Amino acid sequence: MSTKTDINVTPLIDIVLVLLIIFIVMVPGMQKSMPTVIPQVRRDITPPPPDSKNPPLVVDINQDNSLAINTRAVELREIPEQLAPLVMLQPAGVGMRKVFLNVDRDVPYKWVVQVMDQLRVTSDKVRKMTLDEGVFADDGGETKMIVKLKRRPGE
Repeated sequence: MSTKTDINVTPLIDIVLVLLIIFIVMVPGMQKSMPTVIPQVRRDITPPPPDSKNPPLVVDINQDNSLAINTRAVELREIPEQLAPLVMLQPAGVGMRKVFLNVDRDVPYKWVVQVMDQLRVTSDKVRKMTLDEGVFADDGGETKMIVKLKRRPGE
């Protein structure tokens, strides 16, 4: 005589039904949402003109992988030496020093990372120069980097 062992599925069905009831009760409460306000772009306000004493610093990475600082051609290894004195002209402080990086869409990612690394070296150099001057008592302030893709005609 052989004994036949079967799994008792009744407790499993009970658990599944209890979970189903819990989820049915919870669903209406989960559908509550908070109102959000999405900022709109205002096109009727013209931006202020750039400061003549402190023009924005723009590093361009062109389609042919050439580099330029404010339209002046520069090599990759020359970025810290050429850019550091220009960044030092900007006021020191948290978030005050900025470098804009315009990148063409066709530039390889690896090249952009190498340029960003040189900008980081520049930021470290400027921070050290600021601390050596002794005028700024804090950490010298980092140079922020704002990256954007260049627009092409028709975009």
